[in-house]
Amino acid sequence: MLLVIFIVLVTACYLGLITALIYGWKRLPDFRLYKIDVETGFTIVIPYRNEAENLPNLFKSLSGLHYPLDKFEIILVNDESQDQSKTLCEEFKRNFPEMNIRLLENVRRSASPKKDAVETAIAESAFDYIATTDADCIVPANWLRGFDQEICDNNSRFIAGPVGFIQEAGKRKALFKSFEEMDFLSLQSTTIGSFGLEKPFMCNAANMCYEKKAFMAHSGFSENENIASGDDVFLLQTLRKNGLKVSFLNSSGQMVYTKFQRDLPGLINQRIRWAAKTTGYKSWFGKFTGIIVFLMNLLLIIYAGLALVGLVPYHYVMLAFLLKFNVDFILIYKAAKFFKRESLMRSYFWCSILYPFFSVYVAGVSLFNGYEWKGRKFRK
Repeated sequence: MLLVIFIVLVTACYLGLITALIYGWKRLPDFRLYKIDVETGFTIVIPYRNEAENLPNLFKSLSGLHYPLDKFEIILVNDESQDQSKTLCEEFKRNFPEMNIRLLENVRRSASPKKDAVETAIAESAFDYIATTDADCIVPANWLRGFDQEICDNNSRFIAGPVGFIQEAGKRKALFKSFEEMDFLSLQSTTIGSFGLEKPFMCNAANMCYEKKAFMAHSGFSENENIASGDDVFLLQTLRKNGLKVSFLNSSGQMVYTKFQRDLPGLINQRIRWAAKTTGYKSWFGKFTGIIVFLMNLLLIIYAGLALVGLVPYHYVMLAFLLKFNVDFILIYKAAKFFKRESLMRSYFWCSILYPFFSVYVAGVSLFNGYEWKGRKFRK
């Protein structure tokens, strides 16, 4: 009986959590770009390591930004690249002399190469706001205009935006990429829903902007330099804890696009890297969300095994799964419409079967083991 009560309680908490995220997204106002004149100056910071394959597409999108050239600069920070990345950055600088492009070498100070790279750039930055993206991304033409409007209208000190995947037309997508995108939709849904609930704890540095003065005043990344990842979520949580205005641009027009992982091991390592930072969360809502999601998926696996040997009634397990399946579907479908990826829902059923095993494995490994990322090994 206690086993049944436990899964009922966890399922109820999970359903309440997902329902709250759906409600939060609905109450988050849509973002509409209308402002013509711009006021804010931006330093775009992009760390890179062995990104020669991806940098040309990024540079093409940066060269097409609709923003006055005297109102932004681009700082590219080389993090010990061993391919042609640095050469491509030098060519980009030569090919666009009218743009303010600066090339820096990373100055290592901590256990987090990326945080070090961002801090290296901020120390050299000339403008009041820092905009960040990743080397494997493509930014929209009005990217900076969206940030500028939100800053001027709402005095936001931290702004996050949506991130989607670059779709390759005419190529058959590997199954793991469909799973990756489905999983990513759930993360983006949680991000947007939590902003709507005014309890944000997640974001993605691929589409992010913050005030330099706020970063410096609250010691930047100093509280979590021992954690290799998290330059995005920890800064968001720190600034929000200190009462600063944070915002999310709820618009598909402000979306930054990123690449899929190359293979399944790459996806697993990325998710382990992301999961490893959850133990450092300052947000109680973030911690609650992580615990409930983990318990829900873990219990589905355990109770399915117990049902097979007759230790718990199988209909309780089936009911818990169906309730989770349906409430997740509502949230994920809302995300699929927002990202214009409704066709992905054809993979929802098999992804929902695999997801508990994937998420529990990733969470378990992140708690006890390290991971490899961009040719480096990181210890827990």
